[in-house]
Amino acid sequence: MSTYAPASPFAKARDMRVAVVRTLWNSHITEPLMAGALEEFKRQGLSDEDVDTFEVPGAVELTFAASKLIDSGLYNAVVVLGCVIRGGTPHFDYVCQSVTQGITHLNSECDIPVIFGVLTVDCEQDALDRAGGSLGNKGTEAAQAALLMYDFNDKVENL
Repeated sequence: MSTYAPASPFAKARDMRVAVVRTLWNSHITEPLMAGALEEFKRQGLSDEDVDTFEVPGAVELTFAASKLIDSGLYNAVVVLGCVIRGGTPHFDYVCQSVTQGITHLNSECDIPVIFGVLTVDCEQDALDRAGGSLGNKGTEAAQAALLMYDFNDKVENL
């Protein structure tokens, strides 16, 4: 019996090509998330040519964008980055449910991983804390997850 365990928490990518999609909504949060992801990919050996970036208006559009990028056949992973901040209406719940279910569906149906880097927070400070603040950068963590899932896929495909 073989078990999958990455050699390190930050696995080196090989011939990997990745797409990163961020929302323009709450861009003061999603820009640092994107920067964290891009810095991590570079730190782990990917060149600028290995990583393509895209922008969409809001979180609901992330599922469509990820689906189109998967269909292109160009990528080994797609990272989606967004930020939804709770407000005084149920809109927060609908948006969070939509994007979560959409990305979950893509992960269950597609051959490449879609990494969920969408912050769903109660207030702006919670988001700032997770976009390079006191709780780190979830964009960096999403890039690390993409690298590890690339390695996982590579391992399974070569069993």
